Amino acid sequence: MEKQRKAARGAESHRFDNLTAAEAVARLRDIYVAAVKALQTDLQAYLTDRSKPSKTAREQGRYCYPRLIVVWRGVDEEDDDAPLHLRHPVVNRAFARFSRPGTYSSSITRPDLFGEEIRTQLELLQTDYNAEISVGVSDQEIPYPYVLDGAGLDLNSVSAFDLARHFPTTELALIGNEVADGMELLDAEGHRPLALFDGLRTDFSLARLKHYTGTPAEHIQSYILMTNYHRYVDVFVAYALEQLKRPDSPYTALSCCGGIVITKDTPNPLELIANSPWRKFQMPSYHLLSPDRQGISLVNIGVGPANAKNITDHLAVMRPHVWLMIGHCGGLRPSQSIGDYVLAHAYLRDDHVMDNVLPREIPIPPIAEVQVALQQAAVNITGQDGDALKKRLRTGTVVTTDDRNWELRYSSSALLFSQSRAVAIDMESATLAAQGYRFRVPYGTLLCVSDKPLHGELKLPGQANHFYERAIAEHIDIGFETINLLRQAGAKLHSRKLRAFDEPPFR
Repeated sequence: MEKQRKAARGAESHRFDNLTAAEAVARLRDIYVAAVKALQTDLQAYLTDRSKPSKTAREQGRYCYPRLIVVWRGVDEEDDDAPLHLRHPVVNRAFARFSRPGTYSSSITRPDLFGEEIRTQLELLQTDYNAEISVGVSDQEIPYPYVLDGAGLDLNSVSAFDLARHFPTTELALIGNEVADGMELLDAEGHRPLALFDGLRTDFSLARLKHYTGTPAEHIQSYILMTNYHRYVDVFVAYALEQLKRPDSPYTALSCCGGIVITKDTPNPLELIANSPWRKFQMPSYHLLSPDRQGISLVNIGVGPANAKNITDHLAVMRPHVWLMIGHCGGLRPSQSIGDYVLAHAYLRDDHVMDNVLPREIPIPPIAEVQVALQQAAVNITGQDGDALKKRLRTGTVVTTDDRNWELRYSSSALLFSQSRAVAIDMESATLAAQGYRFRVPYGTLLCVSDKPLHGELKLPGQANHFYERAIAEHIDIGFETINLLRQAGAKLHSRKLRAFDEPPFR
């Protein structure tokens, strides 16, 4: 703690006040780049001749993240024309808004990745609230594992224990979701959090994303499709390659699991992708890249609520515009057929992995803009509407369970399904929706019925092949069309129903 206090005191001499949004982002970049370079330089010196870094320099913030500080002073108490001291400007959007006057701050990482989003929100805060912006050096040091990529450092001659003695390393006690979960609202200086995730929490997830998905975190796009079957990957890849060939395509490349990047000029792309080491990664991902991160990512999260929670814990730091579950489910109603669709309007959370952070009695509301887009996309892709579409697309409650063999508890399961009026069951959707609610990321679910366990149509090899061939392409096409529609919604996609009472200003 003393080290942090010294770093904070040193930071005051490196603070830049009264900045424009663009100037603030530039300062964040300068401080971050300098800290990374200093950490890499000192690591190289230690590896070369065991030169230890200067304690004094560390106390002055040599390795520290930049800190962004935003102040809203509210209505002047001396202003007789102001009816309320806490009066708010009329701001209808769900982000770039203050809950109350005060000082808000956060450490910032990767301004090269998040800088444009930061600049946009700062401009809105300045325009609507006359917010004051300053940038300094935080009291959080960048852990050395996060600066190793591209540094050309050979760590084989030294142990992680030795490095941790002299350089900042990851301390789990300093990383968490307290802000997102509403449990930590003021820091030691009385500042409120500016963002849901600080520099340490963000860098932790960026590293995990690369580990789990097999792709660089910076390739993750703002519109995310998640699936629980690898066959969807083949359809996504085919769609992406077709999009890249279009002369008017908004997309620049396809980033594939295993570090392969495909452009329109890449020879034999399917062979390259097929031979990629995607099997080495737990949740292989593919990203149809757009220069402004407005492209589409597909993450094969596999099966189970633990996987769903795991990946969304980390995807949340990317602040996507939406994540959609496009996967398979078991149909629970006799009127459903294999290949029918289920649009989730509610979720019965029997997954249990979220119980300790988001109590089950908390309702998970549908996001209107997402629901409308999913419904309209189904109309556009299937060519059906009205009663014809209702025969294939059922809306209602989706049960998410953590027991893959729930069928063996038939008596208790059937009663629960009947009481909840559920129409489908899977192992991921409610978890993804709950995580979207928790982390303020719009969410939605469109599932495809692959079996009907309660009605004698079990998921067996002979029955599955025909279903796969007929349903997958159309299903994921609805996902693509939904994203096309959601892009048109713009800022309206971010619903205020996801915002808490006392919320950080940033999205």
